[in-house]
Amino acid sequence: MGIFIRLLFSTVIFFLLHSSVFCFPRIHPTFPRYQNIRVRPEITSDSIKAKAKTQLYETKFHTQILDHFTFTPQSYQTFQQRYLISYKYWGGAKQNAPIFVYTGNEGDIEWFTQNTGFMFEQAPHFKALLVFIEHRFYGKSIPFGGDKKVAYANSSTLGYLTSTQALADYATLIIDLKNNLTANDSPVVVFGGSYGGMLAAWFRLKYPHVAIGALASSAPILYFENITSQYSFYDTVAKDFRSESENCYKVIKGSWQEIEDTAKRTGGLELLSKSFRICENSMDVDSLEGWLSEAYIYTAMTDYPTPSNFLQPMPAYPVKQMCKAIDDPKAGNNTFQKLYGAANIYFNYTGNVTCFDLNDDSDPHGLAEWQWQACTEMILPMSGNSDKSIFPAYNYSYTDRAQSCKASYGVEPRPSWITTEYGGHVSTQRPNPYKSFTKMLKVAHFTCHIVHAIFLAFTYVYNVSCPPPLYRIYTGF
Repeated sequence: MGIFIRLLFSTVIFFLLHSSVFCFPRIHPTFPRYQNIRVRPEITSDSIKAKAKTQLYETKFHTQILDHFTFTPQSYQTFQQRYLISYKYWGGAKQNAPIFVYTGNEGDIEWFTQNTGFMFEQAPHFKALLVFIEHRFYGKSIPFGGDKKVAYANSSTLGYLTSTQALADYATLIIDLKNNLTANDSPVVVFGGSYGGMLAAWFRLKYPHVAIGALASSAPILYFENITSQYSFYDTVAKDFRSESENCYKVIKGSWQEIEDTAKRTGGLELLSKSFRICENSMDVDSLEGWLSEAYIYTAMTDYPTPSNFLQPMPAYPVKQMCKAIDDPKAGNNTFQKLYGAANIYFNYTGNVTCFDLNDDSDPHGLAEWQWQACTEMILPMSGNSDKSIFPAYNYSYTDRAQSCKASYGVEPRPSWITTEYGGHVSTQRPNPYKSFTKMLKVAHFTCHIVHAIFLAFTYVYNVSCPPPLYRIYTGF
């Protein structure tokens, strides 16, 4: 199945680049009829990762302006935007060889590049130039002189961290790069996964004169304004585990009450700390439940069919391995031993960790500023838990989100902005901006392990729609 899908992708890209019959309309986004959440890229092989820093790409910087949409004096401030480029397979401007561009996510671009094997695999077939552009305010692409303390100081500076500014960054960088390479006739195809996939899709909508097509994997573009059920996200996580083992699903689902009941008893916290090998002075029941939730969610998110090292070192099919640990007869009826074995698949597959620090809030990939985006325009009502979920029942509350954002940043979210800017609502009275993302097949076992709760992975000529429970989920880091 994996070979088939890769051949399909290759065919899609071939038509994008070479067919004079297979045309793409210029799509103009429509406004919605009514006003009113880490991902992920493909996995590279160990050999690709080993070569990444030495020969797969060069690091360059583009002088980018701060604000593309106003002409105030401050808008002309500049910063250095990082991009990674590989000429290794490029056929050159004289051959009008294509340019494949990765629309950077909410983190360090090297991290995503080293985990995006698909583009490196396809480049030789199309003699493509590879470009990976870092998103503003992440990695080393920091405005205000590269000073994170200044850039992240408050809403006055963070206000320039938006998807529209990021897309304009990508457009100006691509156009400038093509001019410098005398490659104005080289077609551009944009790629992205997760939030980067959303950006790839939106880039094609907003800049059709720059990119002839987009391949957006795991892109929850319809997860706004309750277009998709608030329960879809966590229900799909539950289905992923339930598909492996009914007992596994039931053990996790019933464990939360057992954890809370134990915590209330004399000596309960000490028992929990010992059972889960928690480091001293970092034990409380809320943190423990959050730690376990993280393991389940991110394991479902990276439920790849091969070993990976994207979020954590993990085996192939880690959800299956988690359920094996929970179903292991050696654990008997000890729920905590079962959960500890499962958590180790995500947090300690290498076996090197001696204890787990629940207070560890390190951010090795520089993802923290996503919280600003999640408090402004990326309002994805996805945190609801139905009675089918493996997590306790909960209803998403926009009011709670708005109050939290107001307290943190002094701003109120704009939940309708994304659908206003890019579309999303389907109306019988006006065009649907996403209708050209045509369905061509359904598969039950592809990277459906890595497709978002909205179940979309698409280009302008193909869409994989994955039935649950095989999908990827997104938590918005």
